[in-house]
Amino acid sequence: MSVKAGFIVPHPPLIIPEIGRGEERKIQKTIDSYDRIAREISQIKPDTIIITTPHSIAYSDYFHISPGDKAKGDFRTFGQGKVSMEVEYDKDLALYISKEAEKYGIDAGGMGARERHLDHGSTVPLYFVNKYYTDYKLVRISISGLSLEKHYEFGKVIGQVIDEMGKKVVFIASGDLSHRLKEDGPYGFREEGPIFDRQVTEAMASGDLSKLLEFDASFLDAAGECGLRSFLIMAGALGGKKIRPSLLSYEGPFGVGYAVASFHLEESNEYLDLARKALENYILNKEVMEKPKHLSKKLLEGKAGAFVSLHKDGELRGCIGTIIPTRESLAEEIIHNAISAGTADPRFSPVTKDELPRLVYSVDIMGEIEEVDSIEELDPKRYGVIVSKGFRRGLLLPNLEGIDTAEKQVYIALQKAGISPREKYKLERFEVVRHQ
Repeated sequence: MSVKAGFIVPHPPLIIPEIGRGEERKIQKTIDSYDRIAREISQIKPDTIIITTPHSIAYSDYFHISPGDKAKGDFRTFGQGKVSMEVEYDKDLALYISKEAEKYGIDAGGMGARERHLDHGSTVPLYFVNKYYTDYKLVRISISGLSLEKHYEFGKVIGQVIDEMGKKVVFIASGDLSHRLKEDGPYGFREEGPIFDRQVTEAMASGDLSKLLEFDASFLDAAGECGLRSFLIMAGALGGKKIRPSLLSYEGPFGVGYAVASFHLEESNEYLDLARKALENYILNKEVMEKPKHLSKKLLEGKAGAFVSLHKDGELRGCIGTIIPTRESLAEEIIHNAISAGTADPRFSPVTKDELPRLVYSVDIMGEIEEVDSIEELDPKRYGVIVSKGFRRGLLLPNLEGIDTAEKQVYIALQKAGISPREKYKLERFEVVRHQ
């Protein structure tokens, strides 16, 4: 199991009818979206809900994970103590997260807990969830004063822990957007406010959550944002996975931006997950990861050549592969080629730690190589091509953007090999199984 879905939600207390007393109808689209995602969560039936909130205990250099067995919450601070809830914490998952974070140099855990009462950044989302589903445990995590990148990295650790523990988890990132959308709003108007909300909601709609890392501190301060770091922890947990994004609503009638978005995970691909984890582990820890034991038999026992390609912002960032197997298993082939694609492609400088969140991976598994007599036997959409003369060899994978004729495919392969078209050379073709 893994993270099954992620949700971004706001937390205005007035959305609770007993508090809003009619005012909540001014954000009816937000209410409708909240009910929708709560029903979706009830259909998923998660074992655990992880919620990140800007309003729990916060430290400058430490991620606080709420300790203990249980916690209670209500809205007494907002004049309504009768609407209450009690949740049970997932202590095992919380402990595992803090231990794994320590391995990556990230301080996280339950130290320093004072107030164990649930904050409104947690109670507002759980109010809607509990209308439809209550059979879950909770992990409540606060943001910190650390960098945006560190919040994303912490989220990646959480995602890895969930993958390893096998729990079915839903992630809720609680946070409002800008508080400076209107002159009569709580903090007045700043032009950065609407700009921030537009850029964040565009990232939500597209699913490119790495865009949330691109804001600078002065802009964020001017925008008066609330939930960005909360969103980034969730984005890290979803990083490297295929998601189906949906921006369900956005409103700001009170001068504060309220967005509701869902991110359902597509079926995971163990080939891509392996390549991503191999490179990230090498960049972060300077070590080659061991072959995981939970992989499919084809990866653990099969052998084949494999190419790993990296793209960043739509542009090639590295590609290294092997035509025939050179390792004891296909899994090891992918691990080593992923590391080489990120660190040893002579056309590019090595991938840096900051680039990792923005990389998109593809893995091509080589099929049988067969010699052909003429270019007429090629098809650039179906077959890759190998041209060779002596020790010179050039290879081009199939179905590449912009390569629409066999003649162009062979010409580029010859250029890569340093072979003149006038020379006599051997021509081979192969098929691949592409994971992307």
